[in-house]
Amino acid sequence: MKRRHFLMSTGAAVGLATAGLGRRALAAPLRLTIQSARYDLTGTAPTEGMVSLSPDAPPPVLRLRQGERFVAEVVNTFDDYTTMHWHGMRIPVQMDGVPYLTQVPMGQGDSYLYDFTPPDAGTYWYHPHCNTMAQMALGLTGILIVEEPEDPGFDADIPVNMRDFRLGDDGQFIAFYTPRGAARDGTFGAVHTANWQIDPVEEAPAGGLVRLRLVATDTTRVYKLHLPDAEGRIIAFDGHPLNQPLPWPTADAPLILGPGQRADIALKMPAVEGAEIAVLNDQPGGLRPVIRLRASGADRGRDLADLRPLPPNPLPTPDLSDPEVIEFVIGWAPGGPPANDGYCGSLGYTFWSINRVSWQGDASGAGPLATMERGRTYILRLRNESPNDHPIHLHGMSFLPLTSNLRDIARNWTDTALLLQYETMDVALVADNPGDWAFHCHVIEHQKTGLAGYLRVT
Repeated sequence: MKRRHFLMSTGAAVGLATAGLGRRALAAPLRLTIQSARYDLTGTAPTEGMVSLSPDAPPPVLRLRQGERFVAEVVNTFDDYTTMHWHGMRIPVQMDGVPYLTQVPMGQGDSYLYDFTPPDAGTYWYHPHCNTMAQMALGLTGILIVEEPEDPGFDADIPVNMRDFRLGDDGQFIAFYTPRGAARDGTFGAVHTANWQIDPVEEAPAGGLVRLRLVATDTTRVYKLHLPDAEGRIIAFDGHPLNQPLPWPTADAPLILGPGQRADIALKMPAVEGAEIAVLNDQPGGLRPVIRLRASGADRGRDLADLRPLPPNPLPTPDLSDPEVIEFVIGWAPGGPPANDGYCGSLGYTFWSINRVSWQGDASGAGPLATMERGRTYILRLRNESPNDHPIHLHGMSFLPLTSNLRDIARNWTDTALLLQYETMDVALVADNPGDWAFHCHVIEHQKTGLAGYLRVT
């Protein structure tokens, strides 16, 4: 399947199939309906029992604008309880979409009004936070883009929703996870997609400048991406413009994105019509294409130097002169009963823990892992004592990686730190957003088998 991406002079994307829902006037809330769907993922037969915000189509790309109010009524027509979380967004806690912690789950026929003003531009995403494993596995992961007030000057803007599906030979769903997978690196999907397509081709202006937004919405997979023979640079990570440059993704130094992470890449398209740029992922079994960009039309003759730098987001600067250090030990569970998630489901196992305590479900009534004073700087010491990788995600705030015992890390703002096996990473943040904020591994099988909790900002 080929799609064509061009931007009008106003900066608004054309081509609703990939640009998603455009900006709307505030006269009425945007209505987003969680619904059953069917879609031909493999080219053989429609996959039944999927979940989306679009009828028989992938979840739309939502486009907001920095500093402008966004109001959406999310209506649940699906036959299970759910909520909607806006991953990476620094918004009021009542809008965060975490069951029991911030809102009551929505049953079938219920709705919830999400009303917030995004303070930060960049690439984010949305997904359910109740019955998370099943609903994400069934397809309910979508990209959310917050546009800068000023057009940075791209000719095309291409969001890429990277995720696997667990399908059998008949194109229908098989078990979303296995206990063995949940106790290790997670259970991997067999059908690899970008925007619900296998090896899609997207058209972009020949010789033009493309903003490629790569979003890892998979429940498990860590992507190791590279772009052979492409000209460009990484301009943002996990929503925020870079403080320190990241190397260009190559086979020897791939761009690594764990579940929940994002990267924005500025690319110069080939000048010759029909020439292609491939985004490749290095995974077991060899290289696989994620997406290909094909040059279309006459050469626009653009240069990367034409782009204006992305303006920094208004993040508070940590005071590292005397911060309080809070340690979190990530590891296997010391034992105990499986979680009781109330309406939001349990996988039936307890494998993982934070500080030797396993999260016992969204309705457990457990206290916070730590309490932080609003406005103070903290260093979170994330200590992984397991032989598995863990993308550790904090809701409601962004943090700055400082040091690692295994590697040099760039000090770029993030909301999801990919901890490698046996890695200890120090990250700094200013506890500037009051509330109870979920803190968990974004390998969903790990989250749902104990590797979760919350931090309180008073």
